[in-house]
Amino acid sequence: MKIRALEPDDKARWQVLWDGYQQFYGHPDRPQSFFDSAFTRLTSGNENDFMGLVAEEGDALLGLTHYVFHPNLWRPGGVCYLQDLFTTPDARGKGVGRALIEAVASAAESRGAEAIYWLTAEDNYAGRMLYDRVATRTPFIKYQRDFPVGDKA
Repeated sequence: MKIRALEPDDKARWQVLWDGYQQFYGHPDRPQSFFDSAFTRLTSGNENDFMGLVAEEGDALLGLTHYVFHPNLWRPGGVCYLQDLFTTPDARGKGVGRALIEAVASAAESRGAEAIYWLTAEDNYAGRMLYDRVATRTPFIKYQRDFPVGDKA
């Protein structure tokens, strides 16, 4: 298995993975424009936008992660937010998720970020078993206030 940056030729295989992730979190009917926009951003090379990594074995993509760096007033070196992490059902429990997290952590450390963090659903028990081994769970509770945005992807 190899962890590498997302490349333009990965779009179709990446979309299958990210669609699986969207379905996992209850968003099964995303329009194609949603995937197109995300993939364009992930492969733009803009270090101030999201970046993507994939786990690859042979011709198959086993997993993906998307992350972004941002400033933080408490940590002068900034932090890294790991927004998305997904592996195929067959790849779970085989070190793919851990390898993707470690690759993001390595990128964050190389860039001088002082921490990496992520969120997960409370009922994502399989994921949380991994997260409890590779990071420290914090006591923070997330609050969110959504705003209407029309038919945007």
